[in-house]
Amino acid sequence: MPHKLQALDLWRNVLVSSVKQAGPDLSSRQLALLLTVYLTPPPHTVRGLAGTLSISKPAISRALDRLGRLGFVRRKRDDADRRNVLVQRTVKGSVFLTEFSQLVLTSQQAAMAEATVEAGAGPVDIPPQPLPEDASNELVLAGSPD
Repeated sequence: MPHKLQALDLWRNVLVSSVKQAGPDLSSRQLALLLTVYLTPPPHTVRGLAGTLSISKPAISRALDRLGRLGFVRRKRDDADRRNVLVQRTVKGSVFLTEFSQLVLTSQQAAMAEATVEAGAGPVDIPPQPLPEDASNELVLAGSPD
């Protein structure tokens, strides 16, 4: 399978695994927003996130409403400039993304094993790689602290 199709098949496998779980079903926009908040340095504002993702501020607000109801982010008024609302990370959001990252890793390992078999090297048992004990903290601490 060509590399471009392999990448899409990997993403499909991740999404199928995510849908099969009992967790929330996030849209691409919500997932992109959540990953941006957790993987880029704060502070995060609605205006800044809208600029980064090239979507409107109302669209960011709707996505934040959903992510806030899920407990994945919270909003807090900026004490330095009361006009701004800061978007902050939560432990629940960090746990969700840690589990989602495990889905990605598991899907990647399965794809690698399948590619090895297709190449004629025979079946390969690639054990899942557990995340480090402090992996949930890694996402919360990405960039500068909130």
